[in-house]
Amino acid sequence: MKVGSHIEKLIPYIPGKPVEELERELGIKSAVKLASNENPLGPSKKGIAMMKKYINSLHRYPEGGCYYLAKKLSEKIKVPMENIMFGNGSNEVLEIIGRTFYESGDEIIFSQYAFIVYKLVAQALGAKYYEVPAKGLAHDLDKIGEHITKKTKIIYLANPNNPTGTMFGRKEFEGFMKKVPENILVVLDEAYSEYVEDKNYPDGLSYLKRYKNLIVVRTFSKIYGLAGLRVGYAVAEKGIIDYMNRVREPFNVNTLAQFAALGALDDEDHIKRTKDLTKEGLEYLYKEFKKLKIDYEKSYGNFVLMKSPVNSMELYNKLLKEGVIVRPVGGYGLPEYLRVSVGLMEENKKFIKALKKILKN
Repeated sequence: MKVGSHIEKLIPYIPGKPVEELERELGIKSAVKLASNENPLGPSKKGIAMMKKYINSLHRYPEGGCYYLAKKLSEKIKVPMENIMFGNGSNEVLEIIGRTFYESGDEIIFSQYAFIVYKLVAQALGAKYYEVPAKGLAHDLDKIGEHITKKTKIIYLANPNNPTGTMFGRKEFEGFMKKVPENILVVLDEAYSEYVEDKNYPDGLSYLKRYKNLIVVRTFSKIYGLAGLRVGYAVAEKGIIDYMNRVREPFNVNTLAQFAALGALDDEDHIKRTKDLTKEGLEYLYKEFKKLKIDYEKSYGNFVLMKSPVNSMELYNKLLKEGVIVRPVGGYGLPEYLRVSVGLMEENKKFIKALKKILKN
């Protein structure tokens, strides 16, 4: 079976190793997973309670446009319902944007070390893309602006960025948007926005009226703890959302996912506890890394990128044998680093204990 050369070269996304798989392979128990930036507190309890109410309606197809979730979210973020579209996780939303607006000959831009799905989307489309060199480990918006041409159609930006945890500020973002022609879409991926407490953070939703070519993408996978249900959404100008809905598959967000997200939107206690846990966990990891003289990048998400003091893959595999799963990021062009998600404090401590043991031997 012949396929296009762009498909032949496409390398599938590799998710974090599941705990069950590690325990089965090595015959160990009580492994911890700090690899996929999941919420260690688990799913929102209000989300689960709402989901259970609709468990007996699974013989019916889902509500195609996620009406009740859209209505609730619309009220929460103060944006009309027609400006919102939901996807099977924010990954599908990012892909729908590409499939909707890319035309043969167009170009796509994103940063070096940015979320790898941007590159996968471009490659799957057979698009020409530019991976603009980063400034250290962060997006260089000035350089990204310099790479804009008449063929540029989509620019993907992550703020905060995964896997580096870096963030760009309001002044930087506003200066960049002034340089972007109105016929070029800027996709602002804010999967970790709820974790940011920096006053300089440019909340994408506040810019939608100013920039008609802006699409803000968010998710229920991270702070709401619903990664297994897959709910993400885009917020943009009505015409943009209309085109995306034409491409979106029918019933792409299942019934239980819709109602779990609906309940989770009201779970302020869950959000606060998650933010407090994340802040405490990051501070602990920073402190321990400093003791071990390990370089790391300050993070605005719920994870931290550490520079491995030894071969990163050797360290990764040794951590697995200690029952700790972290994330290698060689696929992002960062072979010297590992990404560590913030877990429960006992999980963070287990990771540090294992790290110290390995480095001592």
